[in-house]
Amino acid sequence: MGATNSTAIKAGVERTAKKAAYSPLMEAMARLGFGVRGLIYITMGLLALVVVFGKGGGPANQQGAIAVIGKQPAGMYFLWVVLIGLACYSLWGVIRAVFDPLHKGHGLKGWIVRIGYLFSAVSYAILVLPTLGFIRGTGSSAQSGAQTQQSLATIMSKPWGPWAIGLAGLMVVAVGLYQVYQGFNASFDKQFQTYSMTAKEIKWATQLGRLGTATRGIILAIIGGSLCLAAFHSNTSQPIGVDAALTTLQRQPYGFWLLGIAAVGLIAFGIFSMLSAVWFRLQR
Repeated sequence: MGATNSTAIKAGVERTAKKAAYSPLMEAMARLGFGVRGLIYITMGLLALVVVFGKGGGPANQQGAIAVIGKQPAGMYFLWVVLIGLACYSLWGVIRAVFDPLHKGHGLKGWIVRIGYLFSAVSYAILVLPTLGFIRGTGSSAQSGAQTQQSLATIMSKPWGPWAIGLAGLMVVAVGLYQVYQGFNASFDKQFQTYSMTAKEIKWATQLGRLGTATRGIILAIIGGSLCLAAFHSNTSQPIGVDAALTTLQRQPYGFWLLGIAAVGLIAFGIFSMLSAVWFRLQR
């Protein structure tokens, strides 16, 4: 009897959770999350373009982009929107990974995508506290790199640390390469209300999504490679992050061209995210 009640309660909880995952509220939260993600990526892309044209010191990561957003007119209001949007998008990442509302399935490809959603959820959740710091006036974009290196050093000091960092790096590389594949094959998430879009709008949204997804995949692959190098050499000072990945591109032959292309790709992904916020459709 007890086992039956326990099973019934568990099934009821799962039904309630799944219903919440497909609710209009979750769709609204996903839209806000997409919009904030778009704002951050557009800002990172613009900051990278500033470097290309010789007007800036170096590329910025997500935290640096949020700091710049906060310095704009009405920046405090934008920061509150960013804070809420980050929380919403992080929750949406967990929902996508666990309840699979985008119907990725349980095959190898599906699990790679869903693990990517989980990584996304964690990466955006990490940005919540720094954003709150900017709102309170106690945050600094310079803290991001130091915090990353401190976390890396803490993990690497454990006996299992290099293995964990190496495994994480390989997983990030796999997710990044899969996103490059998605971009070139236009198989990225296109959760659009196509019935409300013109053929031209669909075409532009698709092209922006392809370029943006492939660019983000390349950057993720570089970040994953940096993690693998840090693990292999037990190097706790290995630069990690979007800014470090963009700097790596900048230091290659024809680096400013590569950085410029990456900047355009980041802006494209940001615009695509904004379009996702407008035309997103949660398939129930």
